[in-house]
Amino acid sequence: MRHALEFYIDGEWVAPVRPATLDVIDPSTEQPFATISMGSAADVDKAVAAAKAAFQTFSMTTKEERLDLLRSILDVFRRRVDEFGEVISREMGAPLAFSKEEQAGVGIAHLSQTIKALEAFDFTYMQGSTLIAHEPVGVVAMITPWNWPINQITCKVGPAIATGCTMVLKPSEIAPLDALLFAEVMHEAGVPRGVFNLVNGDGPSVGQVLAGHPDVDMVSFTGSTRAGVIVAQTAAPTVKRVHQELGGKSPNIVLRSADLVAAVSHGVVRCFENSGQSCNAPTRMLVPAERMDDAIAAAAATAAKFKVGAPADPETDLGPVVSEVQFDKIQALIQAGIDEGAELVAGGPGRPADLNRGYYVRPTVFARVTNDMRIAREEIFGPVLSILGYETVDEAVEIANDTVYGLASYIQGDLEEARALSKRLRTGVVRINRSAWDGAAPFGGYKQSGNGREYGKFGIHEFLEIKGVVGWDGV
Repeated sequence: MRHALEFYIDGEWVAPVRPATLDVIDPSTEQPFATISMGSAADVDKAVAAAKAAFQTFSMTTKEERLDLLRSILDVFRRRVDEFGEVISREMGAPLAFSKEEQAGVGIAHLSQTIKALEAFDFTYMQGSTLIAHEPVGVVAMITPWNWPINQITCKVGPAIATGCTMVLKPSEIAPLDALLFAEVMHEAGVPRGVFNLVNGDGPSVGQVLAGHPDVDMVSFTGSTRAGVIVAQTAAPTVKRVHQELGGKSPNIVLRSADLVAAVSHGVVRCFENSGQSCNAPTRMLVPAERMDDAIAAAAATAAKFKVGAPADPETDLGPVVSEVQFDKIQALIQAGIDEGAELVAGGPGRPADLNRGYYVRPTVFARVTNDMRIAREEIFGPVLSILGYETVDEAVEIANDTVYGLASYIQGDLEEARALSKRLRTGVVRINRSAWDGAAPFGGYKQSGNGREYGKFGIHEFLEIKGVVGWDGV
């Protein structure tokens, strides 16, 4: 990639203030395939200054001007969507077909939904004699993850553009190349100088500097709960807005009214998607205790169908996980499941037998898990499913809510029963049966899964301040 050693600041590709580099590792080979520059506080200062200067004019643009800009961004993104799929597959290991259709395709979906939401959005309205105005929050620091990289970039950048904010993006240094490609899209689309800026780097050297920067008005962060706490603590002295989408340990309640075999099979597939590296993955499956044996058989049969292999292989269902650190964490938690007495019914420690390199994990299912085990409480972020039994629906709800997280939950069974149950689950998202993804639905969590919401009009609201102009009509 031609700009891998540069940052995008004030509408130009620039070298870092202090030269420093990092290799980008292909998780399927464990070998470097690209090198990026790593930023410092000096680079952050340049980028924030550019965004602050640009805000003076960009915040005054009209809704129609910003719609035109978003449509231009979407047009360029569409033309280059296959490039995004190829880059993301290489840097984080997603199977190529999945990466093109889902990982890259979701960028089109988010930009399209933002345009649709902005078209219908009213930035001002009258409340009696007072004008209520929604105005851009200011300069936004965006810190995005490696697992769904362009998903999180577009669902932050889109609404920031829609509202008239300016921004500095720090993508994950583990999977940074798609963000550099996105900067090329922004440049080609004619985004004004300073509105969008990108600085690569790690959390301490760039992410925390952005979070604490006095000229940054808001931080939008997606990542682990541990890192989210650090971001919030760093941002606190400047009392800036902090929006976070963090970890999850999502329950999937299979009701007695469900077709158990179909529900379990679907739950396994959803858990393993993206090699289990999704914050909203349904990793705790709750089944009626008397049907545990049937659930085990269905889950084991489904897990056995997954082919783990090279991302470029069209037969591959699951690619590698993203890094050695992630691989080692998953392996340790699989071993913890065994040591704590869970029943291993599929997969287990180590790589698949036919793979001797790459961060490949065996699709793993544990059964007869109790909610005090580490595999039921910690976010594993790999293709590992825990099946827990329940006696009553009340017990299922108690187990489901017995977690520090509250991002998503899943219910499978009779529609009316599922609707009633959804009110009792302490999560920001509830998905009933095999519902399709909705890019306009609010996405975000309760408890330690974060605060604020993304997607569609809900994402737009996050980037706005509210002003009341009393006496607007002269009364």
